[in-house]
This record gives sequence, C-alpha cells and structure tokens, in this order.
Amino acid sequence: MSDLDPMLLKCEFDRLSATRHMGRVSGVAGGVIEIQGLEGQARIGDHLTLRRRGGPELPGEVLHVDSDLTHMLPGAAPDGVCLGDPVILEQTPAFAPGMHWLGRVVDPFGKPLDGKPLLTGAQEQDIMRAPPPAVARKSLGARMETGLAILNTMLPVVQGQRIGLFAGSGVGKSTLLGTLARSMQADAVVVALVGERGREVNDFVEHALGAEGMKRSVIVAATSDQSALARRRCAWSAMSVAEYLRDQGLNVLFLADSVTRFAEAHREIAVAMGEQPSLRGFPPSVTPLIAGLCERAGPGTANQGDITAVFSVLVAGSDMDEPVADILRGVLDGHIVLSRDIAERGRFPAIDLSRSVSRSLPGAASEAENRMISETRKLVGSYEQSEVMIKAGLYAEGADPLLDQAVRVHEELDTFFGKTEAVGIKNSFDRLQLILRRATANLPV
Repeated sequence: MSDLDPMLLKCEFDRLSATRHMGRVSGVAGGVIEIQGLEGQARIGDHLTLRRRGGPELPGEVLHVDSDLTHMLPGAAPDGVCLGDPVILEQTPAFAPGMHWLGRVVDPFGKPLDGKPLLTGAQEQDIMRAPPPAVARKSLGARMETGLAILNTMLPVVQGQRIGLFAGSGVGKSTLLGTLARSMQADAVVVALVGERGREVNDFVEHALGAEGMKRSVIVAATSDQSALARRRCAWSAMSVAEYLRDQGLNVLFLADSVTRFAEAHREIAVAMGEQPSLRGFPPSVTPLIAGLCERAGPGTANQGDITAVFSVLVAGSDMDEPVADILRGVLDGHIVLSRDIAERGRFPAIDLSRSVSRSLPGAASEAENRMISETRKLVGSYEQSEVMIKAGLYAEGADPLLDQAVRVHEELDTFFGKTEAVGIKNSFDRLQLILRRATANLPV
C-alpha cells in the first residue's frame, strides 16, 4: 500500500474540521492551568494550544473537566502564562495505523518522526482498547526462534507469551531488545520507546535494528523531554499498532522499553490530578494501569494473530521487589533478569539463569529437552553455590560429584549462554547435549 493511496487521502480530508473552540485562562495552580469557556466541548485527552502574550505557544492536554472549568496539563513549564490568555481546543488527532506504517518511526499521536510524510490509516484505533475476551483467546502457540542460545533452550519463548525483562542501567537491556527485534521469529515488530533519550531513538533504528530489521518494524517513540501525557500515551499507542497488525492475522513481537518510565509518567499525571501516592511513591492506580497494558498482549482469538511481548523494567540496585517489577511478575508468563556481575565479566546477554524463569515450561519442550534443562540448572546452581569456595582455592575434586561436573563444564556453559547467532532451536539443544555429555563423561572441555 502506498503512502499516497487515494482512500487514505480521502480519510485524511474527512477528518478535517472547519471550526475550532476557544477558551481563556482563568487560573494556574500547581502546574495545572484552569480554563473557562470550553465547558461541554473539551474531553479528557484532547489537545490544547495556549497562546502566551509575547512568548511561544504552549501545547497541552485536557487533564480534568467539570461544570465550569477545564484543567490543562501543559507540555512545558507554564512560565509567562497570564490570566485571559486564549486557549484553542485542537481537533483530537486520529490514531489510525496501517500496513504502510511498517518501516516507520512515529510519535504517540501517529505523526512521523523520520522526516518523511505519513498518512493515517483508513480505520481509527482506540488506544485504550480492551483486550480480547478471556474465554475467546487461543492457547499459547509454538516455540519461537530467538537468535539466542539461552532463550532457545533454557528460557523458551512461545507465540503469544508475555515476558518481563528486568535490568539495571548499563547491563545490556537495549542491546538485548535490539537482538530480539532483529532475530526473533515474527511477522512484524512494534517497539515502544517510552521516555528514551533522544539520541538513542536514532541509535536503536540504525544500529540495534538496522535496515533489514526496520523493514518489518514500527517504532513509536516519546523522548524524555516530552510531557508525561505523551510518554504515557506512547505505550498505549504502540500497543494499538500491535493490535492492528494482529487483527490482520500477523504474529507480532511487541517490545516495550520501559514499563518503569510508563509508570513514572502516570505518577506525574496522577499526582497532578490529586491522587495520593502509596506504593513507595506510586499511586494505587498504577497497578490496574500496568495490568491493563499487559493483558492487551498475548494470544488473539481464532481469526487473529498473536502478540508476543517483552516488557522491560528498570530495577535500581537490582531491587526485584520494587513496585513496578513486583506488579509485572504477577501478570506475565515469565521473567528474564540481567545481572551486572555477568555483564562486567563480558558475557552477553548477561542473563542470570538462576533468577529467570519461563512459564511456558514444561509444555514448550519435549521430555528429553526438559531433562536437559533440569540437568543444566542443577549444574549452574551447584557452581553458583560454591563459587566463592572455588575462587578461594578451597575446592577439592572428588568431594561432590555434581560440583565436579559443574566445574568441568562451567566455562563452556557460560560461553554457550552467550551465543547470539541464529543457529536454530534444534542446533542449540544439540550443542547443550554435547556439553552435558562432557560433564558426565569426564572428557576434556
């Protein structure tokens, strides 16, 4: 489908309006601007433009409405705002993705960020759409090739699964997401970059995805300098794109970076609306907010594709019990934890196997594969329990047969977990089987 499709042009013209409503500033309180004159016209989420006297226009969105006032959350500091300044109620932008969005970078309102024109699709999407009915959803699908040996074997991902990626800063989270976007088995990829640094959006496009990866991808980005409303909307808009592609029968990979910034944006908005924080600084409404976003991913109905999702979480100081991480663990089908210690010794991906789990097991693997997974976890666990003793030179071969096997193949297992080439699931298990045979046969590594 071309960007100049006549049908899309007609839809674009049909959405134009010849009139606009105007109100005036009646007060400013706590960073929220009060407006009179838009009662009965403004809706929650509508766009507003405040025309400051002698200054640039100030964009914002409708945060709260009542019988005589409309409350605006500005997109920047309200410096220079004066009583009586005119405020224009803009036409609510239509968010209507289409297949022609593949290969493009857009903002949360569907406007292009890559410098090229982009028309909206034919059918407007509700960015707050409800998930498919629970009883109508399919079961989880087949195991997916990920391009990573550790995920192909120890932590399998199946079609329609939802996984959390928990990591501190600088341990390879964005690099891992880029690898999945390039290599993971899917018809299309949708990436939500929520509150990301501006330079990293282009870096993700050019280096993490590359030209081949972008051909099947849509990136929805709201940088860290944008308003909290735009940053929160980014995750919803990206999920709406994924749902549109799923409705076309495609199997979609959805990557969100990160849910933490999504929750922080909601916290700013909730506090402005008067909601009191309770969950270590987060308002109570953050729990249904995150759960609602995650529930929209997963298997579709019989006539739809699936959305396989990876939601990343920034965990400061590796605190897996902080509110956002705790909420996500309860609603997802597994979690992957990245370790700073593993990253600092140079292994990528820095996945901590002992702290990670995939709830698609044991169903996603055969009986023989499950035995290999179980045996490998025993070896990894045995080595980690005695690692301090081994490094201190206190380990003596022969005292513990399981530990002897773990020491024998530790380096080879560590190398195997860092394999990133797309070798296929079967080849990954074949390699793991050879390593396990060497562990029990006392062969040199």
